[in-house]
Amino acid sequence: MSRTVVLDVGDVLVPTGALHESVGAGLGLGEDAFRAGFGTGRAAYDLGGPAAHYWAGVVRAWGREPEAALFAELERRDAGRWSALPADRAALVAELAAAGDRLAILSNAPAPLAAVARAAAWTDPFDVVVFSAEVGLVRPDPAVYARTDALLGPAAGEVVFLDDKAVNVEAARAHGWTAHVFVDVATARRDLSRGDGTR
Repeated sequence: MSRTVVLDVGDVLVPTGALHESVGAGLGLGEDAFRAGFGTGRAAYDLGGPAAHYWAGVVRAWGREPEAALFAELERRDAGRWSALPADRAALVAELAAAGDRLAILSNAPAPLAAVARAAAWTDPFDVVVFSAEVGLVRPDPAVYARTDALLGPAAGEVVFLDDKAVNVEAARAHGWTAHVFVDVATARRDLSRGDGTR
């Protein structure tokens, strides 16, 4: 039976920790403060909102004054981390492709990150790529899973989804997909090899 493996990008294929190390630490921010500010207005940004508006909210949450140069640097670093996968994630994608799984991406992502990912070689093995800013829908909205199904078409077979957030996994299960919370690559390999139809 055919199988399609659908993967989130942020904190699944691309960890966000490196962004804190390269940006947050340089601004004197602890990881918790960095993540809290980084999440300010992110949903609207993921839906296609303007980058300048998003970054203005973020830097204010960090207690800094908005500066165009800082916005540009933050956007460059934020989007740039999606230009390549860490070795362990790249190996997982290669293994799935070699095993004959059809691959897809479903990710909440603003337009700058979506553009970088689409231009990167690592997305080549993915048959279907769904980014929230491009479809105007974000997980866990049930409509985004339906949109992804429509793009996958009848050849999708069983759909297995990996996401780092439990709320998105539960929404995928409610939609009818098999879904697992991504913890790390080793756990993902075990979950993907189970084939137990967990929903």
